[in-house]
Amino acid sequence: MSALRQRPVPTRGRGGDPRAQQPPPPPPMQEIYNIIPVHDLLADHPSHRYPEVRAVSAALLRPTLNLPKPPFVSWDPRMDLMDWLGVSFGFQNDNVRNQREHLVLHLANSQMRLQPPPTNPDELDPTVLRGFRKKLLQNYTLWCSFLGVKPHLHLSTRRSNSNDLIRELLYVSLYLLIWGEAGNLRFCPELLSYIFHHMAMELNKVLEEHIDEFTGRPYVPSISGDCAFLKCIVMPFYRTIKTEVESSRNGTAPHSAWRNYDDINEYFWSKRCFRSLKWPIDYGSNFFDTAPKNVRVGKTGFVEQRSFWNVFRSFDRLWILLILFFQASIIVAWTETKYPWDALARRDVQVELLTVFITWAGLRLVQSVLDAGTQYSLVSRETLWLGIRMVLKSMAALTWIVVFAVFYKRIWSQKNADGQWSREANGRILTFLEVVFVFVIPELLSLLLFVIPWVRNWIEGLDWMVVSWLTWWFHTRVFVGRGLREGLVDNIRYTLFWVVVLIWKFLFSYFLQIKPLVAPTKALLKISIIKYNWHQFFGSSNIIAVALLWIPVVLMYLVDLSIWYSVFSSFVGATIGLFSHLGEIRSMEQLRLRFQFFASAMQFNLMPEDQLLSPKATLVKKLRDAIHLLKLRYGLGQPYKKIESSQVEATRFALIWNEIVISLREEDLISDREVELMELPPNCWNIRVIRWPCVLLCNELLLALSQAKELADAPDIWLWLKICKNEYGRCSVIEAYDSVKYLLLKIVKYGTEEYSIVLKLFQEIDLYVQEGNLTSAFKMAVLPKIHDKLASLVDLLVKQKNDHSQAVNLLQALYELFIREFPKMKRSIAQLREGGLAPRNPGTDEGLLFENAINFPDAEDADFYKQLRRLQTILTSKDSMHNVPLNLEARRRIAFFSNSLFMNMPHAPNVEKMMAFSVLTPYYDEEVLYKKGMLQDENEDGISTLFYLQKIYEDEWMNFMERMRREGMDDDDDIWKMKLRDLRLWASYRGQTLSRTVRGMMYYYRALKMLSFLDSASEMDIRTGTQEISSHLSLNRNRGLGDGIKPPTGKKLGRAVSGVSLLFKGHEYGCALMKFTYVVTCQLYGRQKARGESHAEEILYLMKMNEALRVAYVDEVQLGRDEVEYYSVLVKYDQELQREVEIYRIRLPGPLKLGEGKPENQNHAIIFTRGDAIQTIDMNQDNYFEEALKMRNLLEEFKTNYGIRKPTILGVRENVFTGSVSSLAWFMSAQETSFVTLGQRVLANPLKVRMHYGHPDVFDRFWFLTRGGISKASRVINISEDIFAGFNCTLRGGNVTHHEYIQVGKGRDVGLNQISMFEAKVASGNGEQVLSRDVYRLGHRLDFFRMFSFFYTTVGHYFNTMLVVLTVYTFLWGRLYFALSGVEREAMNNSVSNEALGAILNQQFIIQLGLFTALPMVVENSLEHGFLPAVWDFLKMQLQLASFFFTFSMGTRSHFFGRTILHGGAKYRATGRGFVVEHKSFAENYRLYARSHFVKAIELGVILAVYAFHSPLAKDSFVYIAMTISSWFLVVSWIMSPFVFNPSGFDWLKTVYDFDDFMNWLWYKGGVFTEADKSWEIWWYEEQGHLRTTGLWGKLLEIILDLRFFFFQYGLVYQLNIADGKTSIAVYLLSWIYMIVAVGIYVVIAYAQDKYAAKQHIYYRIVQLVVTILTVLVIVLMLEFTKLSFLDLVRSLMAFIPTGWGLISIAQVLRPFLQSTVVWDTVVSLARLYDLLFGVIVIAPVALLSWLPGFQSMQTRILFNEGFSRGLQISRILTGKKSVE
Repeated sequence: MSALRQRPVPTRGRGGDPRAQQPPPPPPMQEIYNIIPVHDLLADHPSHRYPEVRAVSAALLRPTLNLPKPPFVSWDPRMDLMDWLGVSFGFQNDNVRNQREHLVLHLANSQMRLQPPPTNPDELDPTVLRGFRKKLLQNYTLWCSFLGVKPHLHLSTRRSNSNDLIRELLYVSLYLLIWGEAGNLRFCPELLSYIFHHMAMELNKVLEEHIDEFTGRPYVPSISGDCAFLKCIVMPFYRTIKTEVESSRNGTAPHSAWRNYDDINEYFWSKRCFRSLKWPIDYGSNFFDTAPKNVRVGKTGFVEQRSFWNVFRSFDRLWILLILFFQASIIVAWTETKYPWDALARRDVQVELLTVFITWAGLRLVQSVLDAGTQYSLVSRETLWLGIRMVLKSMAALTWIVVFAVFYKRIWSQKNADGQWSREANGRILTFLEVVFVFVIPELLSLLLFVIPWVRNWIEGLDWMVVSWLTWWFHTRVFVGRGLREGLVDNIRYTLFWVVVLIWKFLFSYFLQIKPLVAPTKALLKISIIKYNWHQFFGSSNIIAVALLWIPVVLMYLVDLSIWYSVFSSFVGATIGLFSHLGEIRSMEQLRLRFQFFASAMQFNLMPEDQLLSPKATLVKKLRDAIHLLKLRYGLGQPYKKIESSQVEATRFALIWNEIVISLREEDLISDREVELMELPPNCWNIRVIRWPCVLLCNELLLALSQAKELADAPDIWLWLKICKNEYGRCSVIEAYDSVKYLLLKIVKYGTEEYSIVLKLFQEIDLYVQEGNLTSAFKMAVLPKIHDKLASLVDLLVKQKNDHSQAVNLLQALYELFIREFPKMKRSIAQLREGGLAPRNPGTDEGLLFENAINFPDAEDADFYKQLRRLQTILTSKDSMHNVPLNLEARRRIAFFSNSLFMNMPHAPNVEKMMAFSVLTPYYDEEVLYKKGMLQDENEDGISTLFYLQKIYEDEWMNFMERMRREGMDDDDDIWKMKLRDLRLWASYRGQTLSRTVRGMMYYYRALKMLSFLDSASEMDIRTGTQEISSHLSLNRNRGLGDGIKPPTGKKLGRAVSGVSLLFKGHEYGCALMKFTYVVTCQLYGRQKARGESHAEEILYLMKMNEALRVAYVDEVQLGRDEVEYYSVLVKYDQELQREVEIYRIRLPGPLKLGEGKPENQNHAIIFTRGDAIQTIDMNQDNYFEEALKMRNLLEEFKTNYGIRKPTILGVRENVFTGSVSSLAWFMSAQETSFVTLGQRVLANPLKVRMHYGHPDVFDRFWFLTRGGISKASRVINISEDIFAGFNCTLRGGNVTHHEYIQVGKGRDVGLNQISMFEAKVASGNGEQVLSRDVYRLGHRLDFFRMFSFFYTTVGHYFNTMLVVLTVYTFLWGRLYFALSGVEREAMNNSVSNEALGAILNQQFIIQLGLFTALPMVVENSLEHGFLPAVWDFLKMQLQLASFFFTFSMGTRSHFFGRTILHGGAKYRATGRGFVVEHKSFAENYRLYARSHFVKAIELGVILAVYAFHSPLAKDSFVYIAMTISSWFLVVSWIMSPFVFNPSGFDWLKTVYDFDDFMNWLWYKGGVFTEADKSWEIWWYEEQGHLRTTGLWGKLLEIILDLRFFFFQYGLVYQLNIADGKTSIAVYLLSWIYMIVAVGIYVVIAYAQDKYAAKQHIYYRIVQLVVTILTVLVIVLMLEFTKLSFLDLVRSLMAFIPTGWGLISIAQVLRPFLQSTVVWDTVVSLARLYDLLFGVIVIAPVALLSWLPGFQSMQTRILFNEGFSRGLQISRILTGKKSVE
């Protein structure tokens, strides 16, 4: 080390000679910046108006004057703390720049939020910095405490120490710089803590001016120079991880054979890391890849072993409970008393129940053996005590078994000796119970700590050695999983939930599963002599029969808890939803009733209130808010006092509401006319009331007129009260009157006599109204006539005909009506003249009145005509307008948004005071924008994507065309020339494209700008602003958009602005940018740019259109000699320079992808995100403007305690937007919706086990970035990367909540093949989770009931699905055994109630397959849309064969879950996100589903057929149907679903072509590079790939499972007539001759084909003829001379075909031994024949249904019914008969 310090020699380890370095150039003034120009505080940027930004920048710059200057570097005075650290420790320059902006932004935002504000805003507040340091370094200090190491944070205890401020700045900066350059090491948070620990130590030595003991000079850090940190620290660790990943053989090697990210990280959970790695790092340590594999450090902390036993090992407490209860139930039920308590009163039963403790001890032994068997490789010289504990635990369990057995034996021996339960015998029972007490002491202790959770949390939080010694026996001491207990209230809630579920389950199991089976079991055991149909190996015992009887019941007993969980959670979730006020506004009609409170609710929730000085909400204030919300919700009191247009709040509401309406119009969800009907126009025309949207006023005026007619003679007050009963009625009457008054005075020339008459008329009416004498002075019956004339006049003006004579006639008629008919008292002409109501000059009578007094309005006055159209609507609308807007999605969104404002949510702060946040979207290579060709190209049915979209989104297409015409398109055919980009965008916004996601997320930016304006706008700004917006919009709508108006900042945003953005003053942009960043991590963008791909151009377009969008990508720089450097690059589009600019370029230690792709992609870009929170958004998501308004409310949730902790993940509700595409998409979206709403709601509250499933979840960014990031990335084990973020969060003491007042859109797969691939991916991911350390630790560290919740909502759900399928299997195999063995016949003769038994089991299947899986869906639907619509939807689903789909997907899940646990092979499956209108070929379906569904269904079908043939029970067809109907349903749905849900699945021609294609694929020989979709052989080898990577146990289990196929032959050969009733073993052995002969014949023919078929064809034919003749001859002879019958031939097919399949399956497992022999070719060719046979069996029913007339149209109806109900003519689509417009 001394040499290193004395002479900095350029070596690989040092990263270059610091003296040779050029001094860093001074930062240029025009440096490219990301969000704020931190380097130039004088720049004209909106963010610089905030003193907080200047304060933090100054705090970084000031202290550098006093810091020791780094040697060999010329110092620039403009350099700050960050630069000093960068130079001192060898960080990259761009990393320093990036983290400088990161720190400045964060601290400035935090200081803005301070309450009360700091006294000096121009200085960084120490409390802000201290709070940030504590949060950022919390994990580091916990780690130090855990290891018993003193943290290297040298801070004084005194509060106001200026030196501390510098130190704290240096510590947080150092951590951020380490994190920012760590690359893949960010997945290892404790490794980062180790690095920080030592670098902070060196930093302290530099600051405290230590003298280096080796050189005698001032201390310098051990690493410095260009890129030194990356090369000397990061790269050695990176290379080690890379070497380990390479040894995993792309994830196919067993997990136990290599170290993943978790193993690397967990090495730093013990003090040995300090001894082994040292500092400066010892690169020769056996931790690094430089050490040989045999001496290198192995797995750390946990070994992932592939076995089903993991389910027991991780959740042993759950299985122990179920097993012990099952044993106790059998003991009690065996007595056959009516009620269990009768049996429990007997002393014999009580003593027998004590055997559960022997079982319990036995299960402990199993657990300890499993621990030793899976974790033995963790034992090394350093971890010797671990091995000792494993041995001791097994010995202790064995001892307990022996002790219990001895004491139990003593009880019975005493009782038998005494002949009764004597005192001595009872004494021995007490002794036994004393032993039990000692045994359960640990359980009693944990029960006590369960009741007082805070004590347990406190003990686990202590890092005392005493505690670790005391807990050593129970578990290994690990850094995570400590203090996970919840508060007492939460504890009680989820305990109550599970107690109720368990009581119900145990009652059900005892009375309906276990007790009914006792009698049949006893009867079976009593049958002493059974005449078996075959050779019985185990004497005449019926044990096998009894076991087969019980196995399905036992499996169902284990499974049904998940069913009861599903039932109870549905009702609990619905109850919570009700109390959360979900679904109260479901339709536009309900919104109409509440709209007048809606404005106040919006003001209450979305607008910040004046902040009081005390930051904490007092109890009184909380109570007042609750009461206020209650009044709003139920319209009580007057909280909504009719907000008239004079009030600024109403105008503010109008601004927000209108902006929402504009956004709906921009998305083409509503038409221009609907915009006018829905918007809230600003006050004009001197109208005295709030001008509600026309939708609400609809027919109110006509109703008021009819009321006036009815109450013609009643006093004014009565009439007015009746009208005022409805707020909208009152407003429509006043608005109509004021508007007519304004209109008439506008079109009658000012200064004419007519004008004064009209004015006088209105004055007279006003006077009568004031005096309350209107009805007594005027005839109300005349009002309809006046109304008709007014309507005609308005209609004339709206049409802009300017027909002068007609206008004069109408005005004259109105005048006549008013003068002659309307008043009750007639007045003479003289009286009228006197009152100013008739022309003074008699000469005027010669011409018509009004002839020269009409002044038509200017045709260009768009605003006037807009108001006129509104008046026309109010006057003439008879429609109740329930169908406005017409679009279902627009209605759903408005209903959800309005409903959410009446739900409980935190108050919104000012935008300046809100938490800042980022959105991060990983993108690989999916569609950005649909290309022209993709929209135009037609599929085989003649359908283009655009045509399909036009039909499915018909109303949206019409709205789009209307908008295009408004924007200057003359002819509809010009759309491909003039408006191609708009067309591509329109289509892309209806798919699952990046452009849709970006548009959705940029609504946050738009919403924040608007809210920022409203926060700071004065009353005057808002009032005048609404007028300005209104006139601008009406101008656009009348004439098409002009050039657009630039926002005040002068930035060209490339699109015409609308709405509130016209009013911005400039600061809104800076404010929004400081609070929101959107980073899309386009991993391949650099490569796409270099190749000139269209994707790169489209991404650039998105950046150009969205100024807050940033794109991060990985750049590969070739250095020659095969050397490549990798960089994380961040770019943006510079609006001033009008080009893309590079902001940061940070070098990576090597290739990005070591683990799973998506988390690695997120991880490289996370350093470019900003803010306190980060929302993870996937590429198939969308967002809505109105939802973005609530984001600042949501972020306030981080400040609220949920239970005993503040949240670290905020769960957000999703809305699946792909449901309208087809019935399949609808099923999927309904299932997904119930999972992401009701399911997540219950998980978060009351169960407290919500992890991270939905992508829109919002993470506490700084909490996660110091704890391993927002996902885990180890290869294969973390294939479901997202949920591991939730596991990690829970284990590290985080808290996950769920909030349903805000939603984000999500797309789902829409075709069966896409859905199946997605389900396969998720099921495989769950299979890997079972093996993971996270699941094991949660299973052991969570308390008993949370562990239940965790199991049944994660891996347990998939495990139980697999058990359900296994139950069907065991049930059917059991029936087959009964039928073929003869047990069933004997049982019937001895009247064992088999029928009852079959019925019991059948109930179970119906429960699982049918109703209860759909229950959460129905309950959630009822909550949000009403009970009857939910039931109707459910019935519609059943008619569209939803049960087929759900049963089919159950098969997918169980197949892939089981296969993954047994053999591995989990992989990421790209599902594709396109629209599914094309027909999938039979060959493709066969490839996808042959092994997971078809073969299994055929196996079950064969069992059912054989059973029907041989069972005496099946003779009674009703009993047979009742017992097997659900099994047949499973078989049919597994075979038929891929065709039922395949467009044109039953088209006869397509079926014929499909079969030809299948045969071509089957017999295609293929070459070296042929793919699976071209050749059967390639596919066949790929399908068995998992058998090559599986371990020895996996292969053994596979062979054992394949042995079942031989049972058919064993059972059936004895049933053949040729067997002649013999039961000798010889019959079975002789039957193998048939197999050998059959294979021999096949081999001979195959040999002849290979040798002669090509050149000597005649020989081949001769061989065929000879073989055929011989075979026929042998069969004829046997039929003649033996008892062989023709029926035997059919039966023998059932017997021998499964045997052949079993042999092939076993041969596949033994492939390594067989592949080099002659046998293998025979296996391959036989396997091909079997696939041909299976293909024929599967396609036969499809062909039959295709041949039947009318079936194809019915299937189309089933598949696309949702589209039909929205006017979709899909039959025309599918046959390509496009209608000619």
